[in-house]
Amino acid sequence: MSIKSIAAKIFARKIYNQTLSWANKPIETQIEVFKSLIENAKETEFGKDHNFASIKTFEDFQKNVPIRDYEDLKNYIEKVKAGEENILWKGKPLYFAKTSGTTSGAKYIPLTKESMPTHVNAARNAILHYINETGNADFVDGKMIFLQGSPILTEKHGIKFGRLSGIVAHFVPKYLQKNRMPSWETNCIEDWETKVNTIVGETINENMSVISGIPSWVQMYFERLQERSGGKKISEIFKNFNLFIYGGVNYEPYRAKFEQMIGKKVDSIELFPASEGFFAYQDSQKEKGMLLLLNSGIFYEFIKADEFFTENPKRYTIGEVELGVNYALIVSTNAGLWGYNIGDTIQFTSLAPYRVIVSGRIKHYISAFGEHVIANEVENAMKEATAGTNIVINEFTVAPQITPANGLPYHEWLIEFEKEPENIEIFAEAIDDSMRKQNIYYDDLITGNVLRKVVISKVSKNGFQEYMKSQGKLGGQNKIPRLSNDRKIADNLK
Repeated sequence: MSIKSIAAKIFARKIYNQTLSWANKPIETQIEVFKSLIENAKETEFGKDHNFASIKTFEDFQKNVPIRDYEDLKNYIEKVKAGEENILWKGKPLYFAKTSGTTSGAKYIPLTKESMPTHVNAARNAILHYINETGNADFVDGKMIFLQGSPILTEKHGIKFGRLSGIVAHFVPKYLQKNRMPSWETNCIEDWETKVNTIVGETINENMSVISGIPSWVQMYFERLQERSGGKKISEIFKNFNLFIYGGVNYEPYRAKFEQMIGKKVDSIELFPASEGFFAYQDSQKEKGMLLLLNSGIFYEFIKADEFFTENPKRYTIGEVELGVNYALIVSTNAGLWGYNIGDTIQFTSLAPYRVIVSGRIKHYISAFGEHVIANEVENAMKEATAGTNIVINEFTVAPQITPANGLPYHEWLIEFEKEPENIEIFAEAIDDSMRKQNIYYDDLITGNVLRKVVISKVSKNGFQEYMKSQGKLGGQNKIPRLSNDRKIADNLK
């Protein structure tokens, strides 16, 4: 055992104990975060516009600060981008993280000197919790790869602009710099296919122990490695690869494909990062869900998803949430976001401590007939339908077909198979059965002959990659929506 791995275990125990200190008093922790946020921002333009000086309670805050999305906050953000100070948060932010907006074009999310460390520390602490629980620290001596966006930044009015993953690349601790791959020059390559091919060349002969990234793009990296190595399993190429770290999408639909490519099972750690904040990470290999980070300068509110689009829906705080309910996640942060709807929906899997899963996007659902099918339901259906079979899925998405040429409307599942089912109709039936068990409204529509059962359409090899490429969204933090309420993606794929 190396000195580095021994030190990692000692540090991991320290961080674990620190986590217990706030996780065991969640409501008190959130109250302290709330008070700190209000106090630090009461002299900002936003704070003055929303009477922060008079806010003492959560109820005061909710009366003065409505729920907002990016468009509602854009006027303030434009002032910050123009170099004005004390607008959303004291002073000016260090960075703007540029993200792809579905309705707003590019979005620019501020990162401040107070918020930036929480992104870095959360990623580190996720790994340290894994070390503390499993005792496995040998991987710290191997090479680690983080598939991410370019770290090249621009600057205007003293604020740097870039992709979140590229910004975070500037904060990799010195003790990891020698282990970190790919090289800085390769990380700066903008074209994703060129970048992945270059990464393959740099890493194929290295002792890779940790691989991290969005599953769909790590899958592309693995495929290129296998092409270069003559079809070897990833575990043959990287004999000490034992830990996969991911975020952005649910890993379960990819798990069978990954285990086939890797040639063995490897441990995994799920993260829940976003430009708006690092919200949660998997703190245990034994428990379902990710630990919600209640002490990271983020005050959380939750709106039940089925009430979200009603007038003045109730905003719940951490002490009021329930297990298994689908909530829209609302945040106020030390980067200057206030009552901000990040667009993700979550469900609590534990209340002691508070653990969550990401169940989908509040605007990504199918409700063409009132069924309100969410991402978590279609992912569970796919998992159940493929369990115990040899079927392997590369990627899939779901869309409604409202006006078919013949017969009743239906939900169309567009699937790129690595290994197809022997009988596509039996497979579709299994998916449909699972959907009906999970969603009573969908079941009613099938029973009432309003909808016909699931229809599967095969997508050609690399069809999803080609679609993303055509949209200028190949690689990086981009990902295919698991489902949508229109046919934009479906018709492009077909």
